[in-house]
Amino acid sequence: MALILPRSYHKISSIEKNHISWIEPELAKRQDIRPLRIGILNIMPLGKQYEFNLLHPLGLSPLQIEPIWIRLKSHSYKTWDLEHLKNLYIYWEDAMSPTPLDGLIITGAPVEHLPFEEVNYWKELVSLIEESKLKCASTLGLCWAGFAMAYMAGVEKNIFNKKLFGVYPMRSLVPSHSLMGTQDDEFFCPQSRHAGLPDIEMEKAEKEGKLRLLAYGEKVGYTIFETPDQRQLMHLGHPEYNVDRLKSEMDRDKKRGDVPPPENFDLTKSNTSWRSHRNLLFQQWLWFCYQRVSLSV
Repeated sequence: MALILPRSYHKISSIEKNHISWIEPELAKRQDIRPLRIGILNIMPLGKQYEFNLLHPLGLSPLQIEPIWIRLKSHSYKTWDLEHLKNLYIYWEDAMSPTPLDGLIITGAPVEHLPFEEVNYWKELVSLIEESKLKCASTLGLCWAGFAMAYMAGVEKNIFNKKLFGVYPMRSLVPSHSLMGTQDDEFFCPQSRHAGLPDIEMEKAEKEGKLRLLAYGEKVGYTIFETPDQRQLMHLGHPEYNVDRLKSEMDRDKKRGDVPPPENFDLTKSNTSWRSHRNLLFQQWLWFCYQRVSLSV
Protein backbone atom coordinates (compact mmCIF):
# COMPACT_ATOMS: atom_id res chain seq x y z
CA MET A 1 0.00 0.00 0.00
CA ALA A 2 1.13 3.59 0.36
CA LEU A 3 1.36 6.82 2.29
CA ILE A 4 -1.13 9.47 1.23
CA LEU A 5 0.77 12.73 0.74
CA PRO A 6 0.45 15.87 -1.37
CA ARG A 7 3.00 16.13 -4.18
CA SER A 8 4.23 19.37 -2.62
CA TYR A 9 5.31 17.63 0.61
CA HIS A 10 8.91 18.61 1.30
CA LYS A 11 10.27 15.07 1.78
CA ILE A 12 8.88 13.41 -1.34
CA SER A 13 12.39 12.89 -2.75
CA SER A 14 13.53 11.18 0.47
CA ILE A 15 10.41 9.01 0.47
CA GLU A 16 11.08 7.87 -3.09
CA LYS A 17 14.81 7.40 -2.39
CA ASN A 18 13.94 5.01 0.44
CA HIS A 19 11.52 3.04 -1.78
CA ILE A 20 8.45 4.02 0.20
CA SER A 21 5.23 3.96 -1.78
CA TRP A 22 3.10 7.08 -1.83
CA ILE A 23 0.07 8.40 -3.70
CA GLU A 24 -1.66 11.76 -3.90
CA PRO A 25 -4.94 12.33 -2.01
CA GLU A 26 -6.93 12.59 -5.25
CA LEU A 27 -5.89 9.07 -6.30
CA ALA A 28 -6.54 7.66 -2.84
CA LYS A 29 -10.11 8.95 -2.99
CA ARG A 30 -10.71 7.02 -6.22
CA GLN A 31 -9.48 3.74 -4.73
CA ASP A 32 -11.94 1.46 -2.96
CA ILE A 33 -9.76 1.30 0.16
CA ARG A 34 -10.23 3.19 3.39
CA PRO A 35 -6.82 4.18 4.70
CA LEU A 36 -5.93 4.20 8.37
CA ARG A 37 -6.02 7.81 9.56
CA ILE A 38 -3.05 8.08 11.89
CA GLY A 39 -2.76 11.33 13.80
CA ILE A 40 0.75 12.59 14.56
CA LEU A 41 0.99 15.18 17.31
CA ASN A 42 4.49 16.45 16.61
CA ILE A 43 6.00 18.53 19.42
CA MET A 44 9.64 17.80 18.66
CA PRO A 45 12.06 20.72 18.17
CA LEU A 46 12.74 21.37 14.46
CA GLY A 47 9.59 19.41 13.77
CA LYS A 48 9.71 19.74 9.99
CA GLN A 49 13.08 18.02 9.85
CA TYR A 50 11.86 15.30 12.21
CA GLU A 51 8.77 14.25 10.24
CA PHE A 52 10.52 11.74 7.99
CA ASN A 53 11.67 9.75 11.02
CA LEU A 54 8.02 8.73 11.48
CA LEU A 55 6.97 8.58 7.85
CA HIS A 56 9.69 6.06 7.04
CA PRO A 57 8.47 3.20 9.29
CA LEU A 58 4.81 4.12 8.70
CA GLY A 59 5.38 4.01 4.96
CA LEU A 60 6.68 0.44 5.08
CA SER A 61 3.29 -0.85 6.21
CA PRO A 62 1.25 -3.06 3.84
CA LEU A 63 -1.72 -0.94 4.90
CA GLN A 64 -2.62 2.39 3.34
CA ILE A 65 -1.75 5.12 5.82
CA GLU A 66 -2.95 8.71 5.82
CA PRO A 67 -0.83 10.77 8.25
CA ILE A 68 -2.77 13.60 9.88
CA TRP A 69 -0.33 16.19 11.28
CA ILE A 70 -1.60 17.84 14.45
CA ARG A 71 -0.58 21.03 16.25
CA LEU A 72 -1.42 22.36 19.70
CA LYS A 73 -3.06 25.72 20.30
CA SER A 74 -1.02 26.38 23.45
CA HIS A 75 2.44 25.55 22.03
CA SER A 76 4.68 28.28 20.59
CA TYR A 77 6.74 26.15 18.11
CA LYS A 78 9.72 28.51 18.45
CA THR A 79 12.18 26.36 16.46
CA TRP A 80 9.78 25.55 13.64
CA ASP A 81 9.24 26.71 10.08
CA LEU A 82 5.97 28.50 10.83
CA GLU A 83 4.82 28.55 7.22
CA HIS A 84 5.18 24.78 7.08
CA LEU A 85 3.30 24.47 10.36
CA LYS A 86 0.47 26.61 9.03
CA ASN A 87 0.21 24.77 5.70
CA LEU A 88 0.37 21.16 6.91
CA TYR A 89 -0.76 20.96 10.54
CA ILE A 90 -4.31 21.14 11.85
CA TYR A 91 -5.86 21.32 15.31
CA TRP A 92 -7.17 18.31 17.21
CA GLU A 93 -10.85 19.06 16.66
CA ASP A 94 -10.31 19.22 12.90
CA ALA A 95 -8.28 15.98 12.93
CA MET A 96 -11.14 14.19 14.68
CA SER A 97 -13.74 15.35 12.15
CA PRO A 98 -15.75 14.05 10.40
CA THR A 99 -14.61 10.72 11.87
CA PRO A 100 -12.19 9.97 14.74
CA LEU A 101 -8.59 9.06 14.05
CA ASP A 102 -7.81 5.35 13.93
CA GLY A 103 -4.57 5.77 15.88
CA LEU A 104 -2.50 8.55 17.39
CA ILE A 105 1.25 9.03 17.78
CA ILE A 106 2.53 11.67 20.21
CA THR A 107 6.20 12.53 19.87
CA GLY A 108 8.77 13.45 22.46
CA ALA A 109 9.57 16.99 23.57
CA PRO A 110 12.65 18.50 25.28
CA VAL A 111 10.87 19.29 28.55
CA GLU A 112 11.75 16.32 30.78
CA HIS A 113 13.35 18.69 33.28
CA LEU A 114 10.04 20.48 33.93
CA PRO A 115 7.23 19.31 36.21
CA PHE A 116 4.40 18.28 33.92
CA GLU A 117 2.04 20.98 35.18
CA GLU A 118 4.61 23.67 34.27
CA VAL A 119 4.66 22.69 30.59
CA ASN A 120 2.69 25.38 28.73
CA TYR A 121 0.55 22.95 26.80
CA TRP A 122 0.01 20.37 29.57
CA LYS A 123 -3.73 20.94 30.09
CA GLU A 124 -4.42 20.78 26.36
CA LEU A 125 -2.32 17.63 26.01
CA VAL A 126 -4.10 15.88 28.90
CA SER A 127 -7.48 16.67 27.38
CA LEU A 128 -6.35 15.33 24.03
CA ILE A 129 -4.95 12.11 25.52
CA GLU A 130 -8.11 11.51 27.53
CA GLU A 131 -10.24 11.85 24.40
CA SER A 132 -7.91 9.64 22.39
CA LYS A 133 -8.37 6.84 24.95
CA LEU A 134 -12.07 6.83 24.15
CA LYS A 135 -12.04 7.41 20.41
CA CYS A 136 -8.75 6.06 18.95
CA ALA A 137 -7.84 2.39 18.69
CA SER A 138 -4.47 3.09 20.29
CA THR A 139 -2.25 6.00 21.29
CA LEU A 140 1.53 5.57 21.00
CA GLY A 141 3.57 7.91 23.20
CA LEU A 142 7.27 8.30 22.38
CA CYS A 143 9.92 9.51 24.85
CA TRP A 144 8.46 12.49 26.79
CA ALA A 145 4.94 11.64 25.63
CA GLY A 146 5.48 8.19 27.17
CA PHE A 147 6.52 9.86 30.43
CA ALA A 148 3.39 12.02 30.32
CA MET A 149 1.12 9.02 29.84
CA ALA A 150 2.89 7.13 32.65
CA TYR A 151 2.38 10.15 34.90
CA MET A 152 -1.31 10.12 34.09
CA ALA A 153 -1.28 6.45 35.19
CA GLY A 154 0.32 7.42 38.51
CA VAL A 155 4.09 7.02 37.94
CA GLU A 156 6.28 10.10 38.39
CA LYS A 157 9.58 10.51 36.51
CA ASN A 158 12.94 11.12 38.15
CA ILE A 159 15.46 13.54 36.65
CA PHE A 160 18.96 12.27 35.76
CA ASN A 161 22.16 14.09 36.65
CA LYS A 162 23.49 13.22 33.19
CA LYS A 163 21.56 12.74 29.96
CA LEU A 164 20.95 9.16 28.84
CA PHE A 165 22.14 9.32 25.24
CA GLY A 166 23.07 6.50 22.89
CA VAL A 167 21.91 3.12 21.61
CA TYR A 168 21.16 0.58 24.34
CA PRO A 169 20.16 -3.08 24.57
CA MET A 170 16.80 -4.15 25.94
CA ARG A 171 15.06 -7.47 26.36
CA SER A 172 11.47 -8.47 25.73
CA LEU A 173 9.57 -9.36 28.90
CA VAL A 174 6.47 -10.84 27.26
CA PRO A 175 7.54 -12.94 24.23
CA SER A 176 3.94 -14.07 23.65
CA HIS A 177 2.67 -10.48 23.45
CA SER A 178 1.11 -9.40 20.13
CA LEU A 179 3.64 -6.58 19.81
CA MET A 180 6.73 -7.91 21.57
CA GLY A 181 6.36 -11.38 20.08
CA THR A 182 7.69 -10.03 16.78
CA GLN A 183 10.79 -8.55 18.42
CA ASP A 184 14.06 -10.35 19.02
CA ASP A 185 14.45 -11.49 22.62
CA GLU A 186 17.16 -8.82 22.87
CA PHE A 187 17.20 -5.69 20.69
CA PHE A 188 18.67 -2.19 20.54
CA CYS A 189 17.04 1.23 20.58
CA PRO A 190 18.24 4.87 20.74
CA GLN A 191 17.62 6.79 23.95
CA SER A 192 17.88 10.57 24.28
CA ARG A 193 16.44 11.74 27.58
CA HIS A 194 17.15 13.46 30.88
CA ALA A 195 14.73 11.38 32.94
CA GLY A 196 13.61 7.85 33.75
CA LEU A 197 10.94 5.93 35.62
CA PRO A 198 11.98 4.17 38.87
CA ASP A 199 11.91 0.37 38.54
CA ILE A 200 10.19 -0.05 41.88
CA GLU A 201 7.38 2.34 40.93
CA MET A 202 6.86 0.66 37.56
CA GLU A 203 6.69 -2.78 39.18
CA LYS A 204 4.22 -1.43 41.72
CA ALA A 205 2.07 0.02 38.93
CA GLU A 206 2.01 -3.37 37.22
CA LYS A 207 0.98 -5.15 40.45
CA GLU A 208 -1.82 -2.60 40.88
CA GLY A 209 -3.05 -3.25 37.35
CA LYS A 210 -2.22 0.22 36.04
CA LEU A 211 0.49 -0.78 33.54
CA ARG A 212 1.82 -3.88 31.77
CA LEU A 213 5.62 -3.94 31.43
CA LEU A 214 6.89 -5.12 28.04
CA ALA A 215 10.63 -4.41 27.76
CA TYR A 216 13.53 -3.69 30.10
CA GLY A 217 17.19 -2.68 29.83
CA GLU A 218 19.80 -2.72 32.58
CA LYS A 219 20.81 0.86 31.85
CA VAL A 220 17.50 2.22 30.55
CA GLY A 221 14.98 0.60 32.90
CA TYR A 222 11.42 -0.27 31.88
CA THR A 223 11.21 1.42 28.51
CA ILE A 224 8.22 -0.15 26.72
CA PHE A 225 4.91 -0.63 28.52
CA GLU A 226 1.17 -0.33 27.98
CA THR A 227 -2.11 0.09 29.79
CA PRO A 228 -3.93 -3.20 30.49
CA ASP A 229 -6.70 -2.30 28.02
CA GLN A 230 -4.00 -1.75 25.34
CA ARG A 231 -5.42 1.66 24.50
CA GLN A 232 -2.05 3.26 25.26
CA LEU A 233 1.44 2.09 24.31
CA MET A 234 4.42 3.94 25.75
CA HIS A 235 8.04 3.83 24.56
CA LEU A 236 10.56 6.02 26.39
CA GLY A 237 13.16 5.59 23.66
CA HIS A 238 13.32 6.87 20.10
CA PRO A 239 12.84 3.79 17.88
CA GLU A 240 11.87 6.12 15.03
CA TYR A 241 15.23 7.91 14.91
CA ASN A 242 17.44 7.54 11.89
CA VAL A 243 21.22 7.95 12.02
CA ASP A 244 21.08 11.58 10.84
CA ARG A 245 18.74 12.55 13.67
CA LEU A 246 21.01 10.94 16.22
CA LYS A 247 24.02 12.74 14.75
CA SER A 248 22.23 16.09 14.70
CA GLU A 249 21.39 15.76 18.39
CA MET A 250 25.02 14.87 19.07
CA ASP A 251 26.20 18.01 17.24
CA ARG A 252 23.67 20.17 19.09
CA ASP A 253 24.72 18.79 22.47
CA LYS A 254 28.40 19.13 21.60
CA LYS A 255 27.94 22.85 20.98
CA ARG A 256 26.31 23.23 24.38
CA GLY A 257 29.11 21.22 25.96
CA ASP A 258 26.94 19.49 28.56
CA VAL A 259 26.43 16.03 27.05
CA PRO A 260 29.07 13.38 26.19
CA PRO A 261 28.99 11.58 22.80
CA PRO A 262 26.27 8.91 22.43
CA GLU A 263 27.10 5.52 23.93
CA ASN A 264 27.29 2.38 21.79
CA PHE A 265 27.15 4.40 18.58
CA ASP A 266 30.05 4.50 16.12
CA LEU A 267 30.25 8.04 14.81
CA THR A 268 32.45 6.96 11.88
CA LYS A 269 29.80 4.60 10.49
CA SER A 270 26.16 5.00 9.54
CA ASN A 271 25.01 1.74 11.06
CA THR A 272 21.45 1.33 12.30
CA SER A 273 21.43 -1.51 14.83
CA TRP A 274 17.80 -0.78 15.76
CA ARG A 275 16.19 -0.88 12.29
CA SER A 276 14.38 -4.21 12.85
CA HIS A 277 13.05 -3.05 16.20
CA ARG A 278 11.78 0.20 14.67
CA ASN A 279 10.10 -1.41 11.68
CA LEU A 280 8.49 -4.26 13.60
CA LEU A 281 7.26 -1.95 16.37
CA PHE A 282 5.43 0.38 14.00
CA GLN A 283 4.14 -2.41 11.72
CA GLN A 284 2.66 -4.35 14.61
CA TRP A 285 1.20 -1.21 16.18
CA LEU A 286 -0.48 -0.25 12.90
CA TRP A 287 -1.79 -3.78 12.48
CA PHE A 288 -3.17 -3.65 16.02
CA CYS A 289 -4.98 -0.39 15.19
CA TYR A 290 -6.32 -1.90 11.97
CA GLN A 291 -7.67 -4.97 13.76
CA ARG A 292 -9.39 -2.89 16.44
CA VAL A 293 -10.93 -0.55 13.89
CA SER A 294 -12.10 -3.49 11.75
CA LEU A 295 -13.74 -5.20 14.72
CA SER A 296 -15.60 -2.02 15.66
CA VAL A 297 -17.07 -1.48 12.21
